Amino acid sequence: MKVVYEAANLIDAHLVKHALEENEIPVFLRGESLVGGMGELPLFGVIAVCVPDSAWPAASDIVAGLPIAESAAPAGEDDPVDGADWLPA
Repeated sequence: MKVVYEAANLIDAHLVKHALEENEIPVFLRGESLVGGMGELPLFGVIAVCVPDSAWPAASDIVAGLPIAESAAPAGEDDPVDGADWLPA
């Protein structure tokens, strides 16, 4: 089996899992039962979405097309978060 997606959390993992299963690709979530663990477990990178080696090319294409696999877009000029439209308190 190959890792097709490193999930940030359990919800992300299940969204990817369901998208792959919808396309009839078998999926295994590695580390799903470790999510509640404490102690020496790392906080991130515990859950991985795995698929059979033969299904990896198709699965990676599906994951790449999911909005969950996109990185956050940088703030644009019209974004009010930059503080240009804010007034002092």
